[in-house]
Amino acid sequence: MSEQENPLPWLIDRVVATHFDLLPAETVERAKTFLLDTFGVGVAGSHGFKIDGIIRVASSWGTGDEATAWVTGERLPAPAAAFVNAYQIHSLEYDCVNEDAVLHPMATILSAVMAYCERRSAQGNPVSGRDFITAMVMGVDVSIFMGKAARGPIRFFRPAASGGFGAAAALGKLQGFDAETIIRTLGNQYGQSSGTLQPHVEGSPLLGMQVGFNARAAIAACDFAANGILGPSDVLTGRYGYFRLFENGEFDVAHGKRELLSGFQMERMSHKPFPSGRLTHGVIDGLNRLLKAHGFAPDDIQSITCIVPPLVNRLVGRPDIPAPAPNYAKLCLAFVAGTFLNHGVVDVDQFIGEAMLNDPRTHDFASRVTVIEVPNPDNAAMTPQTVSVVLKSGAEHSVDLTSVYGHPDFPLTREENIDKFWRCWSRVPALSTQKGDELIALVDRLEEVEDVAEVVRLLVA
Repeated sequence: MSEQENPLPWLIDRVVATHFDLLPAETVERAKTFLLDTFGVGVAGSHGFKIDGIIRVASSWGTGDEATAWVTGERLPAPAAAFVNAYQIHSLEYDCVNEDAVLHPMATILSAVMAYCERRSAQGNPVSGRDFITAMVMGVDVSIFMGKAARGPIRFFRPAASGGFGAAAALGKLQGFDAETIIRTLGNQYGQSSGTLQPHVEGSPLLGMQVGFNARAAIAACDFAANGILGPSDVLTGRYGYFRLFENGEFDVAHGKRELLSGFQMERMSHKPFPSGRLTHGVIDGLNRLLKAHGFAPDDIQSITCIVPPLVNRLVGRPDIPAPAPNYAKLCLAFVAGTFLNHGVVDVDQFIGEAMLNDPRTHDFASRVTVIEVPNPDNAAMTPQTVSVVLKSGAEHSVDLTSVYGHPDFPLTREENIDKFWRCWSRVPALSTQKGDELIALVDRLEEVEDVAEVVRLLVA
């Protein structure tokens, strides 16, 4: 497949042709793992920045009670519910990622698909667990194809824009569209696509809202297509297509195709063990390994050096600043390192409130961090990284990271995934332990469920 060829016919034929019985058992298990993870962080995200105002605005977008805002339970039109829940999933920087594609596909896809499934259930046409899992897997594949086919440095916020394409493809599959109609649904999606990195730079909550905008757009794109309103077809490689505008013309569709043919991309998802930018996790992992291996204390450290690929330095190598906004702090490698050394953990509470964000000890540790960029031919590379410390005694220790904790080559165990889920779930005391147990059990047997909308009753306090 040459660069000039439109990959959508092949890609969407694959979406249409894949059914549940073609999914390997490992793919299904990983889908369940990351579904539970995403539901958990979505629940925790009900405490996201300005969430009350975001729900209030979304509630003003027309009338209807098709779907549910998780935790608080407001009944909203399906596009509005998709927007709110997508924001909740991404607002804490805790949702799973695909590192090679540099995107978080589940936030956009799951929020849109769950709102759609609620609407279908109310219409007496429920979505089964088997169909739901298949649509999620294929939506993730479409999103990650776009991320992996892009070969230049990331310029737009792919979790929003590429995630929206995956959501639209998943909805088109559930709607029963043929390949041509799904392609035209993606055309509808492209006209609504958004996702700038400026909120990332400034630590603005608009970052997570952009995920919501694209989830909302996916439902609209599908609704338009269902009514015969079809968008353009060559929206990836066309003259003004996504790869040429969003990715500045630096793309290789043959590489993206090879990646998909190597296996379903749900199996290549990475957990986020910590609620901070994934690119900050290397310094946490490295420092943790060094502390355990050599037995020194955080206060013994004189300086820390992180040698990282360009992507890491460009997105999280930002300076530590006084009184950072929570979203800035989570995307600042030095602050995250200081947080880990100060508190021994990096969890949601470490980014809430002035006391945490202004903690002099955290900022003192952060001031000891130096980030050094080294060239890497892969613009999406998170590793290799080297984390080194010089102690006040003069001793030096370093560790080389070829994969970071949470990567599919260094994954969370089921027990660790469940533990993360409960830490997220417990942030909403009104959600009972019984409901949490029921949700875990329901996800474990999801392929047997006749109506996926059953999940939502467990997500409402």
